[in-house]
Amino acid sequence: MTEDSQRNFRSVYYEKVGFRGVEEKRSLEILLKDDRLDIEKLCTFSQRFPLPSMYRALVWKVLLGILPPHHESHAQVMMYRKEQYCDVLHALEVVRFVSDATPQVEIYLRMYQLESGKLPRSPSFPLEPEDEVFLAIAKAVEEMVEDSVDCYWIIRCFVNQLNNKYREFLPQLPKAFEQYLNLEDSRLLSHLKTRSALSRLPYDLWFKRCFAGCLPESSLQRVWDKVVSGSCKILVFVAVEILLTFKIKVMALNSAEKITKFLENIPRDSSDAIVSKAIDLWHKHCGTPVHSA
Repeated sequence: MTEDSQRNFRSVYYEKVGFRGVEEKRSLEILLKDDRLDIEKLCTFSQRFPLPSMYRALVWKVLLGILPPHHESHAQVMMYRKEQYCDVLHALEVVRFVSDATPQVEIYLRMYQLESGKLPRSPSFPLEPEDEVFLAIAKAVEEMVEDSVDCYWIIRCFVNQLNNKYREFLPQLPKAFEQYLNLEDSRLLSHLKTRSALSRLPYDLWFKRCFAGCLPESSLQRVWDKVVSGSCKILVFVAVEILLTFKIKVMALNSAEKITKFLENIPRDSSDAIVSKAIDLWHKHCGTPVHSA
């Protein structure tokens, strides 16, 4: 038996006995042992496989630029990140913008606003739509990451990635959604058009908030693995798969309001299956990155 066929046999065996991902976890551990982490290989791995939970925060911090590729610099850089976190937090406390009673996600928002020069004159000022997006993402990350310093930096850099790297792409996602839904189920798309629902779907929830508040964090982080590592297009396929999964329910709804309301509050017990099928759809239409580790 050749080395490749042995590996394939092991992978199939592991999957059958419930150890799917054992080989992938080992591959990632090899990548993480390099003195200088290979960003391109880490991106490719994250595109192809879900990240093991024990390594997710580390990989995200490297891919988001919070940590440099060199291992020996990680401790010192995180010390600087913590000092900056504490300095910004202290500044907000001095001007009485936050207190011990302020919810943690709101503290993250005020820190982000201060650092980006967008802090309002008073905490009582109404929130902007972009602030609501930030809070939704912050609430999701807070459920995924325990350490408050890590949490803030991941939120900050994830939001910056959406606002900068994906700025031109995000407005195009509703059109891509229509295109791929048409390929997968043209009848379902026709129903949405007939009910004047297509333009009223929860695109902000799906594409601006990246499904934060829609999917449980255990499923959401598998989607965000792809977003962090370079693909916002995965969001389109999650949206398509939600429609395909709840096709019978959606087809039975006869108004745009009812369709939108349902899609804003989908049952959460199907989330893992939806994400798995969405990733399969994404690979089907966009191909599978070649991992060269």
